[in-house]
Amino acid sequence: MAITASDFILEETSSGGWGTPVRGESLDEERVRALVDRRDPAHNDIDVSLALMDLIRDDLEKSGTGGGELLADQELCLAIRALERVSARAGFEFKVPFRDHTGWRSWWNRNGAHGSWQARRDLLGTLFDDTYAKLTEAQDGALDSTLALSVSPHERLGWPEVDTEIGELRRHFRTAVTPQDYRGIGNDCVHLTEALSRKVYDHASHTPDGEAEPPVAKTKLRLERYVEARLPGKDNAEMRAFARSVINLSQAVKHGGAPTRTEAGIVADAVILLANMLRRFAEE
Repeated sequence: MAITASDFILEETSSGGWGTPVRGESLDEERVRALVDRRDPAHNDIDVSLALMDLIRDDLEKSGTGGGELLADQELCLAIRALERVSARAGFEFKVPFRDHTGWRSWWNRNGAHGSWQARRDLLGTLFDDTYAKLTEAQDGALDSTLALSVSPHERLGWPEVDTEIGELRRHFRTAVTPQDYRGIGNDCVHLTEALSRKVYDHASHTPDGEAEPPVAKTKLRLERYVEARLPGKDNAEMRAFARSVINLSQAVKHGGAPTRTEAGIVADAVILLANMLRRFAEE
């Protein structure tokens, strides 16, 4: 689920006169303060940056056009600090030239917006619009870049461990934006191939006589032996070669440096394709 400005707001209920409940709102300072030091565990920095920009801009527009203030001064200061940190992590460093509502008023006065609500709105556009558009473009690119889907009518393979790993791979790829994130996609691919190896490899059927069963870490060897057993004979030579190519590609991520989104996506697609191929073998 996408993150929005409202996710940073806590609703509070207190007792008013005659015991009448009074509803109020405040910034979720604990959550926002955590963003200064680390990433949100459930959302990428681009999405969080956009949500924080919406929150701060709404507050500044209201306070600059007679609508009151959404945030107290210390809350605004914290939100601005979090936005600057998160946007820098996302690769779109954004700086706000003030820290609280007093600074905001001084800034609009210095920039000729005294006595004009529209001039203040225009100032906010000058401050926010360019970076907001770049973040939105990056967000759209991430959403458009999705992983391969099987032609199978089944959304899940029916192998619980493998299905879990595929789900995590898809979830992590949707939110990945940095080289570190894409290396994490590589780790997900390794975990998925190992889960496939555990599922399909049978020591009695696939290990040559007299040999010990290869460990799961020897995933490439285990999967190749399984493919050879399921696709024997000259007529299946091309299919075996194709399967080996997919296995090799899926294993190549172990030795990668700082993959791009395209490279990580190709490897992830290959591993998902491999999972669906092996599942079809099991259906025969």
